[in-house]
Amino acid sequence: MPAMTRSYLVLCFSLLIIQLPALAQSPAKKGSISDIRFIEGSWKAVAGDRSIDAVWSKPEGESMVGYVRVMKEGKVVLYELFAFEQTEQGLVALVRHFGPGLVSWEEKENPNHYDFLEAGNGQALFEKQGEATRVRYEKRSNDEFAIVVGKQQDGAWVFKDFWKFSRVK
Repeated sequence: MPAMTRSYLVLCFSLLIIQLPALAQSPAKKGSISDIRFIEGSWKAVAGDRSIDAVWSKPEGESMVGYVRVMKEGKVVLYELFAFEQTEQGLVALVRHFGPGLVSWEEKENPNHYDFLEAGNGQALFEKQGEATRVRYEKRSNDEFAIVVGKQQDGAWVFKDFWKFSRVK
C-alpha cells in the first residue's frame, strides 16, 4: 500500500475515533415554547358528567401559563394551574392541582414536573418526573386538541384520551 494512501487511511481512522463519543451521544431534545403554542386560547371539554374550561396564554418570553377548571353538577371539583417554562435543561411543564377553596393537593415546593421528550406534527410529549406517566398534547385540528395520557403496559406505552377540547369562539 502506498505511503500516501496509508497516511490518508490513518488520518480518516483517527478522525473517526475522535468523533465516536460525540456520535454515540444523541443530543437531548430540549423543546421550545413554540412546540406547545397550539394550545393557546380558550377551550371547552366534556368528560362524562364533568365540564372542563381551559385557558392558555399567548407564549411570551420563555413561558406560557394556563388554567383548567373542572365542574360537576355546577360545582368546582378541581382547578389546575399550568406553567410551561424554558429552562437550561429544556422545556418543562409544571402543574399544580387545587380543590374548592384553592386548597393545594401538592406540597408547597413540589409541583408535578413533566420533562419534554419530543415534538412534531402538532404534538408535544412530556414525561412526569419520578413516575412512568407520559402526557401528550395533540393538535387534532385548528379548533380541537386533546390531552392524552400514557402508561406502560406489557413493555409498551399505551395512550388514552384524557380530555378532548374544542376551541371557544
